[in-house]
Amino acid sequence: MANHSASQQYITITLSYWVFTLTDGALRMLVLFFFHNLGYTPLELASLFILYEFFGMVTNLYGGWLATRIGLNVSLQIGLGLQILALGMLTVEPSMLSVTYVMMAQAISGIAKDLNKMSAKSSVKLLVDDSQQGKLYRWVALLTGSKNSLKGLGFFIGGALMTSVGFRHSLWLMMAVLAVALLLSCILLERQTTSYKPKFSQILSKSEPINILSAARFFLFGSRDIWFVVALPVFLHSQLQWQHLQIGGFMAIWIIAYGIVQALAPRITQRNNQSSASGSTLMIWVVYLTVIPSLIALCLSQGLDANIVLIFGLLVYGAVFAINSSLHSYLIVAYAQRQSVSADVGFYYMANAAGRLVGTLLSGLVYQQYGIISCLLVSSAMVAISTIFTTKLPR
Repeated sequence: MANHSASQQYITITLSYWVFTLTDGALRMLVLFFFHNLGYTPLELASLFILYEFFGMVTNLYGGWLATRIGLNVSLQIGLGLQILALGMLTVEPSMLSVTYVMMAQAISGIAKDLNKMSAKSSVKLLVDDSQQGKLYRWVALLTGSKNSLKGLGFFIGGALMTSVGFRHSLWLMMAVLAVALLLSCILLERQTTSYKPKFSQILSKSEPINILSAARFFLFGSRDIWFVVALPVFLHSQLQWQHLQIGGFMAIWIIAYGIVQALAPRITQRNNQSSASGSTLMIWVVYLTVIPSLIALCLSQGLDANIVLIFGLLVYGAVFAINSSLHSYLIVAYAQRQSVSADVGFYYMANAAGRLVGTLLSGLVYQQYGIISCLLVSSAMVAISTIFTTKLPR
């Protein structure tokens, strides 16, 4: 870092990540609104994002290996470029936007998103000295929390753009903003390289703590998406008669608040700025999380007002889940080896994407067969499995 300080590099990486996240959230709303207007059912809308999650999983597995060879900032810039391509694919005539075509565009967007996320979070590891674990925790928490708040803001922006300028013009506008971010990152970021060049066969060779944390992450995020992705929006619309704008607005506010709690997690879990989190810290918070979906299910089964139960339950659940997620994000960066940080982080977020994919599929299946209460009970069971893995982490 001869020309720029670690803080300057961190700010540049964070701003690039923010711009990407805003467009990613806006794109999801644009696609949902556009195809909902064409008469697609909620389950059909969810299917549009299956390849987005699947290729995110593949990207994290192989993208981490790639980044160790070409440099983290290069892989971050490739992510920005691929997002521009994905948006460009959707600017064709509406008659060409078949389900298969949109799924392909979403697949490219999924690759772009996880290249960008993996690169940004891995880069932080190289900007902070190993002796400054408290600082690393705060930087990772800020990056993670701000990302989720901005994704929620992106939902609002997507809805506003759809209303004001329409689908295609919105895409062109977001492409222009991403192009500026890509140009600035090329100018301001210094290439982060390492002499470590792993063989392709080493892609799954991880330390025990990373393997355990990855397994815990799989079940943690599967437990969220099994009721949050499809079951909750469909239940709010079909059973509680919420309007689409109400559902989108509530979920956007939830994600923004979720991101704020993530960013504040170090203040909640640290005793002082010098201390860092550990497996013991995560253990406490994941136990709290285990009981919340079951309590929401119990209240619903007892016939309590579903609107009040879900709104209050989601707020409590979101706050506790956000702290769990923030602790996870710090621990993977802390456990990762400096010379192979992108490969380690990529492997971990591959497990994250796999959990989200399984959770998304189960959300539609379990809700369609058994309803929202069953989704919540399966969610608690998956958090319990995550808790079992968490007990194996270093204390």
